[in-house]
Order: sequence, then structure tokens, then C-alpha cells
Amino acid sequence: MTFRSALLLAAAFAGFAAAPALAADAVATVDTTEVAVVNNADLIIELGAGVSTQPAYEGSSDYIVSGYPIVGLQYLNIPGIGAIGSPDESYGGFKIAPSFRFIDKRNAADYPELFGTRALDETYQLGLRAGYEFPLYETFNAEIYGEARYAFGEAEGFVGGAGIDFISRPNEQWTLKLGPRTTFASAEYMSTYFSVTPIESLASFGRLGAYDAGSGFKTVGAAASARYEFRPNWFVNANAAYERMIGDAKDSPIVKVGSEDQFFAGIGLSHRFTLDLF
Repeated sequence: MTFRSALLLAAAFAGFAAAPALAADAVATVDTTEVAVVNNADLIIELGAGVSTQPAYEGSSDYIVSGYPIVGLQYLNIPGIGAIGSPDESYGGFKIAPSFRFIDKRNAADYPELFGTRALDETYQLGLRAGYEFPLYETFNAEIYGEARYAFGEAEGFVGGAGIDFISRPNEQWTLKLGPRTTFASAEYMSTYFSVTPIESLASFGRLGAYDAGSGFKTVGAAASARYEFRPNWFVNANAAYERMIGDAKDSPIVKVGSEDQFFAGIGLSHRFTLDLF
């Protein structure tokens, strides 16, 4: 497969416009045997999409359903520079991948408990996730990871997280992950979603006290995921997570009228592309 056609395949898959035809062509033409991967692969990337349920806003007790992208970089080899990851996923090593999140708008007209607060537009977060996976037992690995993103839109500032994933691959089809994690944010970001100005407090008739949120840890919790390869290079992905607000986020009047407990769950479909770039 040429570089140009591979890029077209990846772009079409991400756009969904011609996904069925192009994905079928990728399965038919890409040689993904172990020998081919080891000898020819310069890039192994996983692309897909899914649907998830998550809190309607940070600290909410209401939930919404929305779509989300799946983007995973398994292996990148640049001749003369070096490689990231491994053609054999179970081998582990250093990994780097994009990290992003979308925070939907928040309007007191939709959530009566926030009466008096100003409306917030969407926030976009873009950054990187880096981790190192190492073996513990024959089919049991662990990964220590961290991620950092810059938020822009309604909120600005830096957000991030860190955690440990314990990974089990009982066979070639299944990958199971479970582990603790924590998130944190800068003062600018925390203030947007957790502070209450004196004017907002008055507008709420005192139901929400004035509050100034600072930087620091935002949540602690745990996450689990399962991935099943139901046909070569095609995966079903399922995930769930629980987070509990801590620090200035927990003490916010926004969270006190919502919930300290935040739950997430999702399911999606993805395809792994193996490309010979050089």
C-alpha cells in the first residue's frame, strides 16, 4: 500500500463518509501477518468511534450520551531517528498518543440547580498521553502513564491526569485493563467550572455561595476497559470509569448541588491500520 492511499484510507475512516468501502479495501490489501508487521510496518495506528454516557457537566448528577473518537498510536518508526512503541502490542515499552476531550456547553436554563450562574460555551482540550508498559508475568503487564492537555474555548488553562493500568492479554483477541487514576487542573480551568462569583451567588438568591476555586487535584478514581478483536484488525472497545471529586472541586457549590461521584461508560468500534511509509 502506498503512503498516499494509506492516508486517504485513514482520513476516510475518520470522516465516516466512505468508511465501509475503504475499510473493506484495507482488510483486503494490507498484509498484517507477524512477519509483515515486523519487517515492513512504519506506522501502526488504530482509528474508530463510539458512544458514551458521562456527566452533563463537571460535577453534575445528570448524564448525557455523546459520541467520541478512538485514536491510538501503537507503533511509529522513523528511520534514522528511532521508534515509539512496538509492532507486537504485548511487548510494551514507551508509548505516546494524542489526548483530547470535549466539554459541552453548560446553561442554567437546562439545569435548575445552577440557577443564577452564567452560561458557559464549549471547551476543547488537546494534548498528549505518554506511558511506559512493562511485563509483570507472562500475560500480565502494567503501564504507568500521564497526560497533559491545553484547554481553550470557554475555559483556558492546563488539565491532565496520571494513573496505572494493570493489563491482561489472556489470548490474542482480548486486552483487559484496570487501574487507579487521578486528574488535576490549573486555576484558570478550575475557576471556570467550579467558582461562583458574588454576582452569581446573589442571582441564585444565596442558594450558591460565592466561591473561588484554585488549582490542584480534581478527581481520584479507577477505570477499566476491554477490547476484543472479533476479526483481523477490527475491535470492539468497552470502557467504564468512576471518579470522585476532591480538593477545591469537591468544595465547590456547583458540585454540592450536583454530585461528587462521576461515572463514565462507553462502547465503540475501531480498526487498526498497518502502514509502510518509508
